[in-house]
Amino acid sequence: MNQENIAVTTARVEHNGVDGFWYKYPHPAVTTDCVIFGYDAVNGTLKVLLIERGIDPHKGKWALPGGFINPSETTDECARRELKEETGLSDAFLEQFRSYSTPDRDPRERVITIAYLALVRMQDVVGGDDAASARWFDINDVPSLAFDHKDILWDAREYLRVRIHFKPIGFDLLPEKFTMRQLQTLYEAILGVQFDRRNFAKKMLHFDMLTQLDEKANPSHKREAILYSFNKESYDTLKRKGFRLEF
Repeated sequence: MNQENIAVTTARVEHNGVDGFWYKYPHPAVTTDCVIFGYDAVNGTLKVLLIERGIDPHKGKWALPGGFINPSETTDECARRELKEETGLSDAFLEQFRSYSTPDRDPRERVITIAYLALVRMQDVVGGDDAASARWFDINDVPSLAFDHKDILWDAREYLRVRIHFKPIGFDLLPEKFTMRQLQTLYEAILGVQFDRRNFAKKMLHFDMLTQLDEKANPSHKREAILYSFNKESYDTLKRKGFRLEF
C-alpha cells in the first residue's frame, strides 16, 4: 500500500494531565448500544426498551439506549453504566453480541458501536435519568428507529433465539416464581412458534431445571396453577454434561 495515499492526521493525547502519544491515523469514536429485552408475563409478550432522542441527528425518533465510551471505561463498563442509567439495575444479564462499523452509520462522524443484549425483569425496572423519554414496546410493534438500530434490534432477537437453546437466559426475564404457562409463552414469544402445552411441560420437567414450589397462582376463576422457580444448580450439572435444549 502506498503510504503517500493515506490521509494522515496527528493528535496529541492527554489524560489526567499526562501526555500521551502522537498518533498518525484518524480515530473513530466508539459507543455501546444496549438491546434491553423484558417480558410482559401478563400478556405473554416480549418487549424492548427504547429511548426517544432529544437531540439531532434523528431528534424525536426512537433509539436503543447507548452512549459514547468514557476514556477510562471498557465497553463492558460503558454498557453496564448505560443499563443502570436506564433501568436502575446493576446486576442484570448483559452480553456482548456484535459490533457495527459501517462508515456512514452516524452522520456526525465515524462511529463504531459495540452492541449488547440485556435481559431484565420488567417489574424490577425503575426509571433512570431519561425516564420521561423511555418506553417499552412490543417486539412486533416497534416504531421506526434512528441510525441502524433496527438492524441491531433484529440481530439481537436472532442472537437471543440461538442462545436460549444453550443457556437458560429466559429465566432472567421471568419473575422468580412463575407458572408453566408463563414459561411456555415466553419461549413462544422468543422463538416465534407455538408448543403443545403437555409436551412443553413434559420436556421442561424431564430436564429437572425447575423446582416445584408449595405455592399456587390463580390466573383464572376456574383453576389454580402450580408455581415454579429455576433450579440453577441442576442446570449447571446438565451443562457440564453438554446439555442443549431442543424443541
